[in-house]
Amino acid sequence: MKGFYAILTNSLIASVTNTFVWFAVTFWVYLETRSVLATSFMAGIYIGTVALSGFYLGAIVDRYRKKTAMLLSSACSLLLYLAAGILYLTAPASAFKTTSNATLWIFIVLSLFGALAGNIRTIAMPTLVTILIPEEGRDKANGLIGSMNGTAFLVSSILSGMAVGFLGIYWTFIVAVGLTMLCFLHLFFVRIDEKQVVHAEKDTNTVDIRGTIKVIRLIPGLFALIFFNTFNNFLGGVFMALMDAYGLSLVSVQVWGVLWGVLSLGFIIGGLVVAKTGLGKNVIKTLFFCNIVMWTICMFFTIRSSIVLLGIGMFIYLCLIPVVEAAEQTIIQRVIPPERQGRVFGFAQSIEQAASPLTAFLIGPVAQFVFIPFMTTGTGVDLLGSWFGTGSERGIALLFTVTGMIGFMITILAMRSTSYKRLSTI
Repeated sequence: MKGFYAILTNSLIASVTNTFVWFAVTFWVYLETRSVLATSFMAGIYIGTVALSGFYLGAIVDRYRKKTAMLLSSACSLLLYLAAGILYLTAPASAFKTTSNATLWIFIVLSLFGALAGNIRTIAMPTLVTILIPEEGRDKANGLIGSMNGTAFLVSSILSGMAVGFLGIYWTFIVAVGLTMLCFLHLFFVRIDEKQVVHAEKDTNTVDIRGTIKVIRLIPGLFALIFFNTFNNFLGGVFMALMDAYGLSLVSVQVWGVLWGVLSLGFIIGGLVVAKTGLGKNVIKTLFFCNIVMWTICMFFTIRSSIVLLGIGMFIYLCLIPVVEAAEQTIIQRVIPPERQGRVFGFAQSIEQAASPLTAFLIGPVAQFVFIPFMTTGTGVDLLGSWFGTGSERGIALLFTVTGMIGFMITILAMRSTSYKRLSTI
């Protein structure tokens, strides 16, 4: 456990650094160019690359020892951050003022891939849980990983804005290079016993998507679980696209920013609860129970135009996300051989992460041309307006409610499926 805590701390610092860089670059690009289009493209490129890269990064985790893979992650981030910093120093300041300049986009891509290299660690961490933690304690260890991710998000959200505002992008990269080098040197001296991992398997050296799919299909219900989580992420894209618009219709941008800083504590608390109590005897039942609660919240947290109701609902929702993630990780750790886990976790990441940006892209027009008119000048004003309220903000609220209803019904139907019953016996 001492080794696991050392790796967890190391990965926390690396995750904070990588998220910090990407947030800071996003803020800085907007301040330099004043282009919403540039930042939206950056978000799309980032999320899309995360979704596509999971297949390949999972193969790296399986091919090499986990410590080697994580050292490779830090080394790649370090080199790319150095390259971005050198580009910033050598290019004229005017090159970063317009979105049509290729230098700006080279700088963005270098920063992007530096941050994305950290996803090797994201995939490697649950495989290390399999190696280092006895089976009865893996759910709690997965909970600690969830808290680590939540802490990284919270700290990065705060520090990135302060760094850009007070230090500038040059010193932001100096800090990132220093922290990344620290992570590399610390991890180099951490001892990880990987005797349980088989490295001699021939297809461990390839991405082998077909082989990964074959392994997943051998486990009754596992494919269904991955696609169930993908569907949940598909619905979750509604929040990605519309939550800021809804929240900012209720409070000022300053209050909204502070509120999200507080709400981010939900990630940490949810992970710590799992680390303390575990997931119970029936992990799949816990996962589906959490989904029922999450979709119930979605049905009712916008039933009134209240920032208090929204805040309470989103806090509970965010507390449950680490529980759901830990449950999926625990199930995969139980049923997938260690030599294949990296590619399975990478496959699941790619499939599940691809859903949210797709919804985020599609849901904007649905809200703008269907739900908002429905609750502003359409039939919804007469049908629901007397108790639900009217206006563009209530159109978005209605879309959240409908999303919650769909998610709730799909979850109930999934619990009646053969796949659920099969996974319940694992």
